[in-house]
Amino acid sequence: MNKEIRSAEVHRKTNETEIFLNLELDGTGNHQIDIEVPFLGHMLALFAVHSLFNLRVWARGDLQVDDHHTVEDIGICLGRAIKECLGDKRGVKRYGSAIIPMDEALAQVVVDLSGRPYLDFNVCMPMVTIGGFATELVEEFFRALVNNSGMTVHIDLIKGKNTHHIIEAVFKCFARALGEAVTFEPRVEGIWSSKGRL
Repeated sequence: MNKEIRSAEVHRKTNETEIFLNLELDGTGNHQIDIEVPFLGHMLALFAVHSLFNLRVWARGDLQVDDHHTVEDIGICLGRAIKECLGDKRGVKRYGSAIIPMDEALAQVVVDLSGRPYLDFNVCMPMVTIGGFATELVEEFFRALVNNSGMTVHIDLIKGKNTHHIIEAVFKCFARALGEAVTFEPRVEGIWSSKGRL
């Protein structure tokens, strides 16, 4: 971990995928996304813009099977990068929350950089696919991210009818909530937990 700029680089190569991911928490939302799953690429760009993280992702996978391995493995890499960037989480706010609309859709996300991976995903999506992208993979992406970052995340759809709008609201909402959680609280010199560690 680079403590000055809180950045991390992750390379993951398996028989199914190869991914290079670079993340900088204290950024401006700059992003370069080169992956073979266009819809997820669009969501990752939104994530970078709304979290103000700088994000670069290059990924290739076994799309002849389906998108699952690529989507899940990008989630794994992003989760690992977040964890590495945060280190011992000294001085960070730890909690973040957001409620974000996207037209008729309204989503809520709450994040705790607890060190305890837990995802509560309550999002009903009317469409099974969007442009060939299986919408069930949204939950798989977040589960992989949560498990590898060690955070607790609650994602709730308050209302929504259009599946694209719903997923976009979720990604923007997660970005804003995580962006808040990783910011520094100047009054906290150590780790914001009664246990003294996260």
